[in-house]
Amino acid sequence: VQLQAFGGGLVPAGGSLRISCVASGSITVVNVMDWYRQAPGKERELVATLSRDGITNHADSVKDRFTISRDNAKNTLYLQMNSLKSEDTAVYYCHQRGTYFDGTYYRAFDAWGQGTQVTVSS
Repeated sequence: VQLQAFGGGLVPAGGSLRISCVASGSITVVNVMDWYRQAPGKERELVATLSRDGITNHADSVKDRFTISRDNAKNTLYLQMNSLKSEDTAVYYCHQRGTYFDGTYYRAFDAWGQGTQVTVSS
């Protein structure tokens, strides 16, 4: 299973950006899909989670500004970011846990995307 994140860039404070994460591989079930971020000199933090049942949770710091969603047909996870602030500047990583079929067995996977840089200018 591979995840590829893209869509980051430079945006002015108050602007919007949508980042995406495409999953590839013989995925059978995805139990949890997350977005994390890591700012320079800081630890990686959880931004938003989307469960298998469609339940979402967003960190307090992004609540009412960011929205996590998924397009099942495209195997793509999104993070819509509105009203961006300078403190949102970070590398954003997508993460998924679930099950895939390797041709013989069903196996668990825990995969990370490579990260996409989001920079908010003040």
